[in-house]
Amino acid sequence: MQDEVKQKIEKLVADLNKYNYYYHVLDSPIISDKDYDKLYYKLVDLEKETGYILPDSPTQRVGDMVSEKFEKSRHETQLFSLDKAQSFAELGAWLEKVKADFPASTFTLEYKFDGLRLALTYENGYLIKAATRGNGLIGEDVTAQVRTIRSVPLSIEYKGHMVVEGEGIMLLSELEKYNQTSDGPLKNARNAVAGAIRNLDPKVTASRNLDFFAYGIPVIEGKIFDTQIELQEFLKANRFLVGDFFEVCSTQAEIEEKITEIDKRRTTLDILIDGMVIKINEMKTRKELGNTIRFPKWAIAYKFEALEVTTTILDVIWQVGRTGKVTPLAILEPVEIAGATIARATLNNYDDILRKKVKKNSLVFLRRSNEVIPEILGLAQETKDSSSIEKISICPCCGTELVEVGPNLFCPNETCPDQLKEKIVYFCSRDAFNIEGIRDKTVDLFYDELGLRNVDDIFHISREKLTNLPSFKDKKIENLLTSIEKSKNIDFPNFIYALGINNVGIKTAKDLAKEFGSLDELMQTNEEKLSSIRDIGEIVASGIVEYFANPQNQEIIKNLLSAGVNIRYTSASSSILSGQTIVLTGTLPTLGRAEATKIIEDNGGRVSSSVSKQTTFVLVGENAGSKLEKAKQLGIPIKSEQEFLSMINN
Repeated sequence: MQDEVKQKIEKLVADLNKYNYYYHVLDSPIISDKDYDKLYYKLVDLEKETGYILPDSPTQRVGDMVSEKFEKSRHETQLFSLDKAQSFAELGAWLEKVKADFPASTFTLEYKFDGLRLALTYENGYLIKAATRGNGLIGEDVTAQVRTIRSVPLSIEYKGHMVVEGEGIMLLSELEKYNQTSDGPLKNARNAVAGAIRNLDPKVTASRNLDFFAYGIPVIEGKIFDTQIELQEFLKANRFLVGDFFEVCSTQAEIEEKITEIDKRRTTLDILIDGMVIKINEMKTRKELGNTIRFPKWAIAYKFEALEVTTTILDVIWQVGRTGKVTPLAILEPVEIAGATIARATLNNYDDILRKKVKKNSLVFLRRSNEVIPEILGLAQETKDSSSIEKISICPCCGTELVEVGPNLFCPNETCPDQLKEKIVYFCSRDAFNIEGIRDKTVDLFYDELGLRNVDDIFHISREKLTNLPSFKDKKIENLLTSIEKSKNIDFPNFIYALGINNVGIKTAKDLAKEFGSLDELMQTNEEKLSSIRDIGEIVASGIVEYFANPQNQEIIKNLLSAGVNIRYTSASSSILSGQTIVLTGTLPTLGRAEATKIIEDNGGRVSSSVSKQTTFVLVGENAGSKLEKAKQLGIPIKSEQEFLSMINN
C-alpha cells in the first residue's frame, strides 16, 4: 500500500475525530452533516480498498464519546447504532438479503429523528433513571434533566422492569420561539436538545420545552412482543409520545414510495428528521438475524440528503423593502442543498449578525426549509481572511440617512425607488391582486421605461406603451393586459392585504373583512374598535388607523376605485362555527386546505395553526402530523373531511 494512501486515511481519521469531538462533547459543530458524511464515506471506501483500519477510526466507533461532567451510567444491554443506506440501491441490497432467507418478512417504516438518543429505565411503573446513549455501553446519567420533559411519563401502567429507547427532540416551533427572546440563538434543533439535556442545570432543560419520542424497548421483563406493531401499541398504551408516521410495508416498491413521500414534505414537519428507519416487523426473525458488533442486522436507516450545510459568506449587501426596512443579505459561495443551488441567504438585522457571530469570509451553517430563502444559523469557523460586517448608516438606494427603530434600520424616504418597486411587487402578489406577469424584473423595467411609481399606475398601462418595450410580444402583452383587467374584481380581504398596511398579513386582512362590512367602515374605524378584535393588538390597531389617516394613502385608494377596481364583499353564509377554533392537519384530498379554511371562516369559525385546550376540534386529513397526536392527548374531538362536510351541509 502506498504511503500516500495511508496518509490520506490517517488525515481523514484525525479530521473526523476532531469533528466528532466538537459535535458530541462540546456540542459546537464546526462542519455540516452533509460535509461530515462525505468525508466519512470516503474513509469507509479507502478502508475497504486497503484493509488499513486505525484503532481510533470513527468507522470502528459504536457510538458517541461520553462527557466527564455527568455520572456515568452503564446500559443493561448494548444500544446499537444503525447501518445506513445512502440510496435506494443500497436499501434494495439489504432488503434482498433479508428476503432471500426470510421471504415472508414485513417491514415497519418510521422517522429517523435527529435529536439526542436516550434510554429511560422504569421500575414498578415509575421512571427511575434516564441516560444518554453515550458509546452504546456507557452513557451519562441525565435523570434530573429528562424529568423536566413534559412528554416523558413519570409513571406508567406497566409495572415490570423496562428500558425504553427514544429521542430527545426540540420541536422547530419551540426553537423559533426560544430564539426570538434568547440573547444567544441556538444553531439548530439538534444542538438545542443536546445542549439542554447535557446541561448540569435542569432549569435550562426545562426552559427549552423539549419532547421525547419513544421507538424501542431493548429490555423488558414479563412481556414478549411478536412484532414491532405490538411494541408500538404498547408504547402508546403507556402514554409515550411516538412519531406520527408508522407504516407496515411488504415490498421495496412500497417502502420507496413512502420514503419519497416523506422526503418531499419533511420541511413541513415540526420535527427535525434526517431519514427513515426500516425495521423487520417480526421479532422472531430479528432474533435469528442477530447483530454485528456495531448495529443490528434487522434494521437499517435510509439517510436523506442534508438540508443543512456549511458554506462561506463572500459579501453582505443591504436591501430596501416596501416598508423602508433595510435588511442585510449574505452573498454565499454557491452550495447545493437538496437539489437546489443556494447563493444567497437572509440575515434579519444587524443584531442578528452580532448574535450569530458571522463575518465576511467566514464558514457558516446554512439551512433551507419550506422552500423559502435559506437562513444562516450561525458561525461554524472563522478563517484568516474573516472580517467584521459593518453596519450602514445611509440608504444604499437613495442615499437618505437611515433611522434606527429597535434592532432594525429604516429608510424614511417614501419616494425611495426600491421602496416603490417593492410595494408594486407586493401589490401584484398572489394573496393581493394576483397579477400574473408583474414580478421583480418586470417592475424594474416598468419603473425605468413606463414611469411606474404607484400601485394605481398599473391600471393605466396601455398596449401602445408595452409594444415599445424589449421582449414584449403580442401574446405576452395580451396575457398581461388580461391579467390586469381580471384583477380589478377582488375580494375584500385580498384588497386589504394588497394595501400593504404594516403588520397586516392575509389572516389579519380576513379578520378585518369579517368584522367590517365595507371599505368605508374600515377606513372610519378607531383603535378601540380594532383592539377589540381577536389577535389584533394595540400596535397593529394603531398602524391601521395611521394608514387610513394618511392623505397619500387615501388618494391611492381613490385612484384604484376610479380605475375600475371592484371590491367584492361577502358575508358569512352561516354562523354554525361561530366562536369555534379549528385546527387542520394532514392532506385534505376533497377540499384542500385553502377551501377548508374558507368554509370555516365563511361559517364564523377561526383556523388556528396549533392544538391547545381552546381548540374546538381538529379536521384530520391523510398523513396527519403531530397535531393529531396532541389532540388525542388533550382529548380534543377529531373530525374527518366527510364528517366536517356533513356538519356544514346539515
